[in-house]
Amino acid sequence: MRKKTFPLSLFKLLPGLFRLGRRHPLLLLIVLGLSAGGYGYESYYARPALLYQGAPQSLEAKNSDTWFRILRNRGFILGYSDLRGNPLWVEYALTPEENTPSLKRPGHFETDWRSINRVSHESYQKSGYDRGHMAPNYAISHLYGGAGQADSFLMTNVTPQKPKLNQQVWQRLEEAEIKHFAKLFGKVWVIAGPVFSGAVERLSSDWMVEIPDAFYKIYITEAAPGKPSVALGFLMPQTVNGKEPLTQFLTSIDNIEAQTGLDFFVQLDDRTEAALEAAIDPQPWNLQAVGK
Repeated sequence: MRKKTFPLSLFKLLPGLFRLGRRHPLLLLIVLGLSAGGYGYESYYARPALLYQGAPQSLEAKNSDTWFRILRNRGFILGYSDLRGNPLWVEYALTPEENTPSLKRPGHFETDWRSINRVSHESYQKSGYDRGHMAPNYAISHLYGGAGQADSFLMTNVTPQKPKLNQQVWQRLEEAEIKHFAKLFGKVWVIAGPVFSGAVERLSSDWMVEIPDAFYKIYITEAAPGKPSVALGFLMPQTVNGKEPLTQFLTSIDNIEAQTGLDFFVQLDDRTEAALEAAIDPQPWNLQAVGK
């Protein structure tokens, strides 16, 4: 894992905090208390509410390829790699969509102020790759409104996808999850992200952005709180022609973990996790109903 360093702004802040402590010790205690409270809220309430059975973890602690920072957004949460210029995983929960009006799609993606590499909308221009949403615009905007849609258009939620993948088979899967899976189960947790398996290749238009070889999606439901019912995994290469049936890309969560170097659902007990992640059972998901 990459060695953590203090940002320059923190070094500039420390002398001011020291002077504040000497002159106004009570005020310093209040500032520190508010900071600790904010950290506690983020770590023990805000983030866990957007995660199912804990955040994904690296299978190899010292592997910088799977190093990420967790960024929380309206309606979804993600692990962003500044080294790769990609989110390594994005997680969100889907429920049946209500009769909410469709929001106008923004015409521009925004640089995330939290990113170190400053990937922008222009980073993808003339690259041959689409700006592929991991947390989808349609579902997030319908379930979480304008604030959620705006966050889905941050570049930290984007990864390079070939047009035939992004605009065809990946889009069909996004439609199935909100229009079919969510209605079938009432609530579905989704984790999506890229897979890097070959030689490192980066966008010709921005070397900060690495090009994935494939993409995965994991779906999981609960029979009761804390008790997962069924799960489903997909693994799609960039080389699709776009017309393939979704069933062609079914795979196990174990295989996705092996391909990504990430460990999912770390808070599940070992027996439940092992059975869930080894299975490939599309029957409960009734894929025939979506005609794919």
